[in-house]
Amino acid sequence: MCGINGIYGLENLQDPLKLIHKMNESIAHRGPDASGTFHSKNVVLGHQRLKIIDLSESANQPFHSSNGRYTLVFNGEIYNYQQIRKELEDDFVFRTNSDTEVLINAFTKWGKSCLQKLNGMFAFAIWDDEAESLFLARDRMGIKPIYYAFQDGTFVFSSEVKAVLKSGLVKREINQNSLYEYLNYQTVYGENTILDDVKMIPPASWVTIQDNQIETGEYWQIEAPKKRTYNSFEELKAQIAEKFEESIQKRMIADVPFGAFLSGGIDSSIVVGNMAKYSSQPIKTFHISFAEEQFSESKYAKIVANKFGTEHTDIQLHPNDLLNQLPDALSAMDHPSGDGPNTWLVSKVTKEAGITMVHSGLGGDELFAGYPVFKQLSSLIEKKYLLSFPKFLRKLGGNALRLIKNDVQAEKIAEILTLDRFDLESAYPISRKMLSDNQLRQYFGSVKFQNGAKSYVQNHLSYGQLGFDLPYLSKISVAELRTYLISTLLRDTDQMSMAHALEVRVPFLDHEFVELLLSVPDEWKMGSSQKQLLVNSFKGLIPDEVINRPKMGFVFPWEVWMKNDLKQFCGDNLNYLENQQLFNKGAISNFSNQFFKGNPTVTWSRIWPLVVLGYWIKNNG
Repeated sequence: MCGINGIYGLENLQDPLKLIHKMNESIAHRGPDASGTFHSKNVVLGHQRLKIIDLSESANQPFHSSNGRYTLVFNGEIYNYQQIRKELEDDFVFRTNSDTEVLINAFTKWGKSCLQKLNGMFAFAIWDDEAESLFLARDRMGIKPIYYAFQDGTFVFSSEVKAVLKSGLVKREINQNSLYEYLNYQTVYGENTILDDVKMIPPASWVTIQDNQIETGEYWQIEAPKKRTYNSFEELKAQIAEKFEESIQKRMIADVPFGAFLSGGIDSSIVVGNMAKYSSQPIKTFHISFAEEQFSESKYAKIVANKFGTEHTDIQLHPNDLLNQLPDALSAMDHPSGDGPNTWLVSKVTKEAGITMVHSGLGGDELFAGYPVFKQLSSLIEKKYLLSFPKFLRKLGGNALRLIKNDVQAEKIAEILTLDRFDLESAYPISRKMLSDNQLRQYFGSVKFQNGAKSYVQNHLSYGQLGFDLPYLSKISVAELRTYLISTLLRDTDQMSMAHALEVRVPFLDHEFVELLLSVPDEWKMGSSQKQLLVNSFKGLIPDEVINRPKMGFVFPWEVWMKNDLKQFCGDNLNYLENQQLFNKGAISNFSNQFFKGNPTVTWSRIWPLVVLGYWIKNNG
């Protein structure tokens, strides 16, 4: 796990090596074990290494192919590198035991077709000195990022936005459409970022640059897994258990101490339980707890830790702890997000305990219908009769619901009631909104913007565009995996864990496991209890207390803290943001005042992204 940087198109640059050194320095936290640069013809590459596999200096990067033609900078892990290496041993003499050398040799032999063979999380760039071309690629699930900008014949890329900015080749200007989307969803979806000129390479995609021409392509589509048939429910459960155990085993290959985040929920408990099966040493587990008992899951985490004999660390967090460390956590936030400090704090303690790699339960909710949105959107099918009512009557019903309930959920239902169609493509983007349309208009007046969540589901999940018609719950899974998971959860996990040079592996997101789950019929996935299919696939593995407990999200008690210990911090950053003239005059102060007065439609999750944005703009100029 590392950080990568590069600049292609050096004709107008006076000292490109100086620029790449600056970029490396800005992401040194990602890879403190070694730093390297490469300069040839029309490209400079930079690398910061975090040693995980083959700790020798011979595996440092930039890494050159044995024939000298190719140079690689690589961030991530190839979990099946040992199997690929066996396919290559007749053609190459290996100098290291690293997955880095396997990757560059695979590219040397197969070109971009090597992507089809890779199982892992990765973002890499390869310079071809003979063709004078640059090739970049990103893993299927979008676990590892590549940000880039292409202006005036110069292409600059990095693992982090801050390094792209550090190059000095990109304007520091907010994109208005992205600002609307950020306030709506706490993040920016798709290829866009909060900045005008900085983009992301999409998941499962590659880019080739040669003679200032860019060619792009996809090598995998999550929306079109192979259709599978199962002779019985028992056979399906056995396949799920087998595939997941394979995923765990692949991800336990490391030459450094490792552990797991343990929230006390079903997903992380199953991860830890399966890790314990294949480890000769006690697994080291890490958990954040709070004095506010309604938010604390420590009881369940301890039950799981005791069952599997882990070396458990419970990190009790108080408001003062957060207040003291919050500036550092937000400074590590490479791209503004409504989430993230929780991951920063647990990563900090984990790294201080001598751990370099951890497993996480991310992805379990998305694959096994664990979020409320799955039941909410499924119920739309049963309520299509409402479309027979005129829209004005449905709108009146929505307004009445707002008056009766006056909360966020009532707002979303009211908006859905005015839709022309009750389908996933129309309703999903509303289900993930943080701000209502009325509230967005209070900030900006008239608002029209390209909605990334809406664009994705309309372009990729419309009926008839897939290899086979995905089950309805799997369509929701794909929408979650390609929007909320990638643009919020995975981006936050990457930037906040790598701020401490901690690698996070996500076994639920093995692409072969994902393909298996997306083919499962709805009736086998949605049961009477939460994530019933996952629990039944590992029956007896985790304690009943964990299975039957109420579901809790891994969030801090923000509302309590923001109205008390963090009130001054929030106020300072909201005031700063208001002075940037990005919003209607007085809009932010009016909205935040409603929050502090207890308006139920102005929740902490609608104010905190503004606090973060104010801090991020100030911190990044």
